[in-house]
Amino acid sequence: MADRADRIRLFAQPVVVLAVVAGVLVWATTRQLDDIEQRNINFPTLLELTWQHLLLAIAVTAVVVLVGVPLGIVLTRRWARFAAPVVLTLANIGQAAPAIGVLVLFFLVTASTGFWVAALPIALYSLLPVLRNTIVGIRQVDPTLCEAGRGIGMSASAVLRRIELPLAVPLILAGLRTSLVLAVGTATLAFFVAGGGLGVLIDTGDKLARYSVLVVGAVLAMALALLVDWLGGLAEEFLGPKGLR
Repeated sequence: MADRADRIRLFAQPVVVLAVVAGVLVWATTRQLDDIEQRNINFPTLLELTWQHLLLAIAVTAVVVLVGVPLGIVLTRRWARFAAPVVLTLANIGQAAPAIGVLVLFFLVTASTGFWVAALPIALYSLLPVLRNTIVGIRQVDPTLCEAGRGIGMSASAVLRRIELPLAVPLILAGLRTSLVLAVGTATLAFFVAGGGLGVLIDTGDKLARYSVLVVGAVLAMALALLVDWLGGLAEEFLGPKGLR
């Protein structure tokens, strides 16, 4: 019953999200707009800002995967396990700190603005779920399976590649799904360091009291987060080991 409900949600979620976005856009674009609203609520501007937001999410995902998964693997090796609590504590601090604080500190340290000045702090903020789930996923693999692999002549790297990582994939994907949603939500703050994204609309609508602009920006950001969560759900459903689905 739960599996059936999950499958229904996977197919219904994007339909509901797209319907809400369409409704809000129709409402916003059919109203009588002033000059400020016209400059912000038009399809070229909305597409550009949504694309910038999506690029930020893609860049953050790439950094998180390239750093979090290899680091998580290293911290499960016998010779590096002592460092796992320290690294996890640092990653936990990065996520516990206010996102705007991490962004501003990185801006102050680098004395620059732009895409990567937003993407790198957001990646640090989003790193913990992937790092933690990689460690937990590999550690929860039954040791007898690893011993059986070594017993038939597999090297340590082969055991990792053919036994540990495949069995850890569901947890790693769940962590990545969480990280992606965090990244999309936090990317609305990128405008503070000239990183672009849908936060520009939210900030403009708030500062200039144009609530139609604010609502459109907020709804698009929410929709993007929900669609990313949906894609993460699809990945968990179809990319995990066949025997565990």
